[in-house]
Amino acid sequence: MKVRSIQAMEILDSRGNPTVEVNLQLEDNSTARAMVPSGASTGEKEAVELRDGDLGRYGGKGVLKAVANVNEIMAKEIKGKSFATQKDLDELLILMDGTENKSNLGANAILGVSMAFARATANSLDIPLYQYLGHQDNYILPVPCMNVINGGRHADNNIDFQEFMIAPHNAPTFTEAIRMGEDVFHTLKSLLKSKNLSTGIGDEGGFAPDLKSNEQAVEIILEAIVKAGYKPGTDVSICLDPASSEMWNNGKYRFFKSSQKELSTDGMIRLWEKWIKEYPIVLLEDGLAENDWEGWKILTKEFSNQLELVGDDIFCTNAKILAEAIKAGIANSVLIKLNQIGTVTETLDCMALAKAHQYNCFVSHRSGETVDSFISDLTVGTNAGHLKTGSGCRGERIEKFNRLMRIERELGAKATFAGISAFKNK
Repeated sequence: MKVRSIQAMEILDSRGNPTVEVNLQLEDNSTARAMVPSGASTGEKEAVELRDGDLGRYGGKGVLKAVANVNEIMAKEIKGKSFATQKDLDELLILMDGTENKSNLGANAILGVSMAFARATANSLDIPLYQYLGHQDNYILPVPCMNVINGGRHADNNIDFQEFMIAPHNAPTFTEAIRMGEDVFHTLKSLLKSKNLSTGIGDEGGFAPDLKSNEQAVEIILEAIVKAGYKPGTDVSICLDPASSEMWNNGKYRFFKSSQKELSTDGMIRLWEKWIKEYPIVLLEDGLAENDWEGWKILTKEFSNQLELVGDDIFCTNAKILAEAIKAGIANSVLIKLNQIGTVTETLDCMALAKAHQYNCFVSHRSGETVDSFISDLTVGTNAGHLKTGSGCRGERIEKFNRLMRIERELGAKATFAGISAFKNK
């Protein structure tokens, strides 16, 4: 099937910042649209998100250069050509860019084309996107890890750690898991109000109150779980993403909001040891900084048999980096973000490598999101088992949940809910 047309434009993400949208049409008139997300807390080795740097437009965050790269460079090479597979298209895009980190054309431009082609091809084949991304005889619906309290770079409050998530895993279906999660979310809102704490929300829809400590965030969530009628650890567990790279400063972890205290690598590991003993935590993402590889080895050796240890900034959805980490014995799970690597094929390659070495895959949104629900289909198509896409509110987050509920209804008996087995060693 030949590509008939490609057209990109500048749109806005959930933070009101520009991002890239790509519309692609095949010769049978199958069309698709893709919208590219953007991160605030980013890894050093992420593929480059091309911004204009023109301070007179959107404070320099415009993406007209990336848009032009789609319309004026990529379109000339792709229009009128046939691609037998997703890999064929993506390899051409990578070759056209010619850099390791996609800094020439921009990962935001390349990913928009890659995602739009995937969706258009699925439409042409008259199959759901999740089936195009990974045909399975039976599909697994994921546990939604809902970010109910935001901190770090994602909120203007005094909480150092970035994401405090709930995982409603003791449910028969994804739809029921979402209901449970919303029960806790709305109960948490009432609880915060009763304590005269703010119910304003952060970038990902979680509440962003000022609290006495990072520990209080977990404790008030546990209180909300109980008040909502559920049992912590049995029905709903805790997942954490402290975004430790944001606190890494000259070989120490500096708490930059709640206090000015510093912890050594061992100090951070001992903090997590204490939290794992005290709280029903099933997943810890970026428990240490991306450049603290020796610390990661110790963390993994001590706790990988107890819970899921997810690498985000340290891996950047990059199969080459993940391969090195597997050899070094680092983590037991990898966070999956399409725009960290820049093409659908490279994302799937990273997930395949992880699964081949018994690593879990934890699919993720970005803090600057759109209503594009691509990651919902990606999670189901690859049977990843769990994903995070924000809290219990904000349209760009809820759209992913709604898409998953539609997929569950569509699949019927062909789908099962992952439950607690979604988490490594649980």
